[in-house]
Amino acid sequence: MSEENTTKEGALSGVKVVDLSTVIFGPYGSQILADLGADVIKVEGGTGDSMRMPGNTPTPGLGPIYLALNRNKRSLRLDLKKAEALEAMHKLLADADVFYTNVRKGGLERLGLGYDEISAINPGIVYVHCTGFGSDGPYGGKLAYDDVVQAASGVTNLLSKVDGNPAPRYIPSVIADKTAGLHATYATLAGLFHKERTGKGQYIEVPMFESFTSFHMIENLYDHIFIPPRGNIAYDRSIDPNRKPFQTKDGHISVVPYSPHHWQVIMNFGGIEDILEDPRFKTFEERTKNIGVLYGMVEEITKTKTTDEWVKIMEEVGLPCMRVNKMEDVVHDEHLVATGFFEQREHPQVGPYYSMKHPVKFGGTPAGIRTDAPQLGEHNVEILSGLGYSDAEIEAILAKPEKP
Repeated sequence: MSEENTTKEGALSGVKVVDLSTVIFGPYGSQILADLGADVIKVEGGTGDSMRMPGNTPTPGLGPIYLALNRNKRSLRLDLKKAEALEAMHKLLADADVFYTNVRKGGLERLGLGYDEISAINPGIVYVHCTGFGSDGPYGGKLAYDDVVQAASGVTNLLSKVDGNPAPRYIPSVIADKTAGLHATYATLAGLFHKERTGKGQYIEVPMFESFTSFHMIENLYDHIFIPPRGNIAYDRSIDPNRKPFQTKDGHISVVPYSPHHWQVIMNFGGIEDILEDPRFKTFEERTKNIGVLYGMVEEITKTKTTDEWVKIMEEVGLPCMRVNKMEDVVHDEHLVATGFFEQREHPQVGPYYSMKHPVKFGGTPAGIRTDAPQLGEHNVEILSGLGYSDAEIEAILAKPEKP
């Protein structure tokens, strides 16, 4: 980022977001809003967001996943079952631009935080409800986490189509949560854009099941998009077992011949001339159907040189190619080091840690890291005093309820 841009504000500077979300689906989306400059006030109860706990953190309550998902936010600890705390929440929402939550609808309504209640306080509120399943279907209101959404979406069947093992398996990533979080981000931005143009708020529902199914099936519905189906479900190229990193003399590379020129160039290294004259590979459609054969031929070629040799050669001939990093290697990748992607920061409680910088560059309204993830309730007094509460009133709001 240029020095000039470091003095500029993010695109969402001045936007107030009250964030009542936990785990990954909600916080991933709200962190993007915070990176873009919004004032995101994270409201937590009890022991806080459960993602504070996993990992070997030196500071309890500030685990690695929480650190990665909650930078640029302020933490307000409220027991919303207390009348005083709920009143403070209503006051907080009265001038908010966005109420962003993944609490189930029934729970919100029991707390007095349903859309009808909040829009009565603040008609211009953009109320973003991150749910497991769309409320207008039979699953509406069901509890959902990443695993159950992966299962329901059919993605747990995807690996079976690659290796023939019939056992359903999860993708080893919290991929449904993060995908749905991205949908929640753009939904919020669309709501804010509508509010900017009309002055009107609205209720927005972001269901994880539908969001992730859209993400997964956009290519994998494939020939079942037609009625009746005209071929396989799942994109042929993606599920071919030979679509994998290719072995070299000393490691693995990823190389993607895509255009006809690419295919002929790489086959030339194996002494295979006129590959595109073969009827199996003459057209894009036929190459897709027979992609596994081509990939098998490529791996026989890549085994003949080292990884470094191939990376250099492929760059010279213009083929997309990268060495295969282990996860531990990524933080030291030369490109990411040069761009400062993994920023070494000093957290006031945790100490040194890595934070990943916002990946999108904005020329005029830069996104960035302003503050580290907060301790639970770190901004209680700051936020509540900003609402006009006295010290005594703040003490009453934050006091633990008396045991019956």
